[in-house]
Amino acid sequence: MKAINKIFLLAVAISAFSCDDIIEEDIANDLIQVVSPLEGAEIESNVVNFQWNALDGADEYRVQVYGSGQNIVVDSIVSSTRFICPLNEGHYQWRVRGENSAYQSSYSFPMGFTLIATDNLENQQVLLSNPGNGTYSNLSTMICTWQQIQAADTYDLELKNVNSGSVVHQETGITNTSFTLNNAMLDSDGEYQWKVRGVNETSATLFASRNFYIDRVIPTVSLNSTPVNNSVQLPNIQLSFTWTVPADSGTVASPVTYTIEIASDAAFSNIISTHANIATAAYQEIFTATGDYYWHVKTKDKAGNESAYGTATKFTIN
Repeated sequence: MKAINKIFLLAVAISAFSCDDIIEEDIANDLIQVVSPLEGAEIESNVVNFQWNALDGADEYRVQVYGSGQNIVVDSIVSSTRFICPLNEGHYQWRVRGENSAYQSSYSFPMGFTLIATDNLENQQVLLSNPGNGTYSNLSTMICTWQQIQAADTYDLELKNVNSGSVVHQETGITNTSFTLNNAMLDSDGEYQWKVRGVNETSATLFASRNFYIDRVIPTVSLNSTPVNNSVQLPNIQLSFTWTVPADSGTVASPVTYTIEIASDAAFSNIISTHANIATAAYQEIFTATGDYYWHVKTKDKAGNESAYGTATKFTIN
């Protein structure tokens, strides 16, 4: 009996220790200290840079901005202690709180500020829309878009090949908020940086930039590893499929996912199952029915390039 009691107490202690590891810190009574904008701030810009101090125990933060009539115009979750947001001219209040999976802190005391319209572009920012930072593409053309700045008459765009360090294209005097990069500008695979600034007669914004990748190389064909060809496997047991993919031969090694097909015939006319968007070179499945099966895998990269299916492998459930 004493031995059983000791085992029980040990189990309770281990359980308590494990719970402590996953219990979130209680931040319900904590308060975040805001940095900017503070009460009464007047901001001559098209965007507001909200900043606050980090709160221990908070995994993310909820930022709320109120306009006239106490209407919420922004309600966003961010993971950092900074949030840049475009707003129209007018008077606003803002507040922020910390959050984790179990608790929410109190909101900071609301701070009022005023956004003032100005023709001076030096403190304003171009907000880029597409392509997003870190985008992968295999297209021969790409449309760059950004948000309008009221005080800007035109925009300047610059495209740089990051791999070579050379400026591929410069365009000035753009009167709308988009520009198409053509195949001559994107003639080689690699990393590119696109930059845009707003311009008027007296001032200009700083360039805002993002990077993207051009990858037109088709991924190499996968090689089946396990189960090996003509192997015999038991039914009702989880079977592990693994494969290898030779290194990408292109300038850009785009992230890849896999699709596995399993069929009851070598021609794959009778597909038993298909599973796409597998992130690793492994997959598991249980087979209850006996018989012969065939499997093969293809690879697709984030730029949209897709390989052919690799050589099929046969296994038997018996």
